[in-house]
Amino acid sequence: MFCTAFPHEVARRRISGSAVIFAVFAVFALGCGPAPVVGKLAEVRAGAMPAEGTWTGVYFSPLYGHLHVVQEGGVVRGGWIRPRKDMIGSLKGNADGNLLRFDWEERVDGLVGPNSSKAGKGYLVYSRPAGDNVDDILDGAMGRGEDELGFGDWHAIKQRNVKPNLESVRPSGSLDVGGGDWDKDSTEQGEPEEPSEPAAEPGPAL
Repeated sequence: MFCTAFPHEVARRRISGSAVIFAVFAVFALGCGPAPVVGKLAEVRAGAMPAEGTWTGVYFSPLYGHLHVVQEGGVVRGGWIRPRKDMIGSLKGNADGNLLRFDWEERVDGLVGPNSSKAGKGYLVYSRPAGDNVDDILDGAMGRGEDELGFGDWHAIKQRNVKPNLESVRPSGSLDVGGGDWDKDSTEQGEPEEPSEPAAEPGPAL
């Protein structure tokens, strides 16, 4: 309260210019800097998960492809490869009932540099439509930076009897120094040959 009220008291009392300078210095000396940046947050509330519902699974959307999700306690991790196969993303967040708020990053596979990746925050809500023999769904959105909104909406359907595999949605690593694993299936077969003596070069003609 002191940080916000003190400057107003200074202005109201119309004290001298030197006192104002001292007051401003005192405010910052007490650690009262600019207000923290707050992004655009989604107005959603956590609810109960559907019966036997779990975040762990694979979800499909036409825009983001297959989202693989694994939950360990309250921590949820996920990864996806867009249908175009060049955009690879990952997320991590904390689940609260049927609400997941997360940080995400998406990058162009095989590209480096400042324009190779994007990052931000987002949210997903887990729900089950009414009726029998239905598939659970995720609805949410992502934003850039500190925003949870504005980058894109997300609607995905949970796939039945499909186990998630986060390793299947990792970057290819084709640009790794040292070869990575891009050529692991292109190695030669068989045992290495023993080195042989070089052939003797013919002498000068007589």
